[in-house]
Amino acid sequence: MVAPIAVVCGDVVDTACNVLVVKYAQAFYGADKAVARALNLTADWAGLGPGEHLLLPTNGKLKCGHVLFCGVDKLRSFGYTEIRRFAAQAMKAVAASDVARDAVAMTMHGVGYGLDEREAFTAQVAGLLEYLTSAPDGSPERIVIVERDVNRAQRIKALLQQVLLESGFGRSRAAAAAPQTRLPDAGVRSELKKHVFVAMPYNDEMEDIYEFGIREPVNEAGCLCERCDRDIFTGDILDRIKQRIATAHVVIADMSGSNPNVYLEVGYAWGKGIPTLLVARAGEDLKFDVKTQKCLYYKNITHLRKQLMQCMLRLLAGAEPFAAPDQRDTMAS
Repeated sequence: MVAPIAVVCGDVVDTACNVLVVKYAQAFYGADKAVARALNLTADWAGLGPGEHLLLPTNGKLKCGHVLFCGVDKLRSFGYTEIRRFAAQAMKAVAASDVARDAVAMTMHGVGYGLDEREAFTAQVAGLLEYLTSAPDGSPERIVIVERDVNRAQRIKALLQQVLLESGFGRSRAAAAAPQTRLPDAGVRSELKKHVFVAMPYNDEMEDIYEFGIREPVNEAGCLCERCDRDIFTGDILDRIKQRIATAHVVIADMSGSNPNVYLEVGYAWGKGIPTLLVARAGEDLKFDVKTQKCLYYKNITHLRKQLMQCMLRLLAGAEPFAAPDQRDTMAS
């Protein structure tokens, strides 16, 4: 049979399945927080250490029969490698349980706190395939990855088909384990890939700017695209930002709105000698020493996407990113 993995658009708390798998990153976030609330798990819940699992019956409080909480490291340490390992180990824990497991559901991981969408999702699918290629009897017949954002659900659904096709996952588990099968390297070689760090205001207004104006051209240029959510990384946010900037191939900073955090991150990138592309909405008045730097001004998302793609390709080729310094309608110096 083909790989029993699917993507559906919906909310995990409303997803009917035998077992719902959620992570516990030493605190509750997002989907696992909503699940914990539905099960009346309080904030002082003892929790689980990394590598530990807890299977709880929902007793009708959710549409799933059981919830499997999987303990992992704090989010700052839950990268592509950990996502891949989490997916495989979660399936092993489900298979080792004595509950019905025909249908297992989980959310995708990583994108909510700034990891590259394609790489994080591919790492998760790779972990599932890694398990399925050597799975014992009693493995789930269907694994559903639930995503409530309609646009993202469509993107990762298409990505899933691409990953399955390229991996050569066959019609049977025996075929899948054959030498010609090649699992993705996401979660294995992710840290060796070039990544772009994006400094920008993290709010709903800027979400489409990030997804369609920045992330897509960065991915098309062959780089991972990352940012950091300050609401998620409380306490250790600066360490996370500094580490991802210091190892970035390029920093892209949207200066729109004069966000002080963005200016701080640009200053750090300059101090570390990381190539930095400044972008801003047309008409934006840049502050301080940034006023003297070249900036790519965009009229809309399509305009930004086109210009950024050109700049990224030039930069990756080792050339000056701004091809025509005299084009004052799109850039300034």
